[in-house]
Amino acid sequence: MSILVTKNVVKRFDGHLALDNVSIDVPEGKIFGLLGPNGAGKTTLLRIVNQITAPDEGSVFFDNHPLAANDVFRIGYLPEERGLYKKMKIGDQAMYLAKLKGMSHAQALSSLKSWFMRFGIQAWWNKKITELSKGMAQKVQFVTTVMHDPKLLILDEPFSGFDPINVDLIRKEILRLKENGTSVILSTHNMESVEELCDEIALIDNARLIVTGQVHDIRRIHGDNRIEILYRASDPLDPALLEKTVFSVISQGKKDGSYSMTVELKDGHTTNEMLEALIPHTNIVGMNEIIPRMHDIFIKLVTQKEERQ
Repeated sequence: MSILVTKNVVKRFDGHLALDNVSIDVPEGKIFGLLGPNGAGKTTLLRIVNQITAPDEGSVFFDNHPLAANDVFRIGYLPEERGLYKKMKIGDQAMYLAKLKGMSHAQALSSLKSWFMRFGIQAWWNKKITELSKGMAQKVQFVTTVMHDPKLLILDEPFSGFDPINVDLIRKEILRLKENGTSVILSTHNMESVEELCDEIALIDNARLIVTGQVHDIRRIHGDNRIEILYRASDPLDPALLEKTVFSVISQGKKDGSYSMTVELKDGHTTNEMLEALIPHTNIVGMNEIIPRMHDIFIKLVTQKEERQ
């Protein structure tokens, strides 16, 4: 099941192509990472989903029906540009924003009291945003984003402005919301958060979708066929003695009392062939496939696209 589907979405601004036939499929009850360099088109796509603007072409489906005006009551959106009223009391504006999401006075008050207690910010109810630090204001904005128990939660750089303790708090809340059935779109440049939190991702660059799929699949598909070999020997192996047609030696070193060697399989060759080439020369005690980090894959895919243009 999908909570959100965009099909061939196109958006132009004054002759600038912001989105070029972008199709994504956000699974229900999962965390979906929306990635891309600055200016790639991510925020434009999020604004279309939130009906702040409309696509020039293509279609958007929410919870198995065409996106409709009242779907805003079931979506929570935390934009990168924060927007609380600075001189209005926090409690008053939280209640006001809750009612804009279709909540009754009683529903809003109950939900907000619960969230304020969860975040330990009960004493802030009668304060103004101008009295808070940036991180404290971020907490308030997060609460006003989730207070109506949205079916889809859209977070654009949610960790911006937080210290490590509050980053951990927000991360745990995102996971808790997911466990309770909330679907989440996470737009971020923090690749560590992507690896830790996201089930699937879509990478957009220069208005186009570059890659989409499950995080673990993408990390394997875009690997460099690199393998770490652990071996016992009196001295490190001489790369010149090894079979170079099967693999290349990238580096050598020591690890946990053994020597380690990172090799890269050449196209068309297997780990079995690599082992056959190594066994005559040393005593192999371990082998690990090196899975690239999302940070490296992000840079690799964006750089390759730029080189092709």
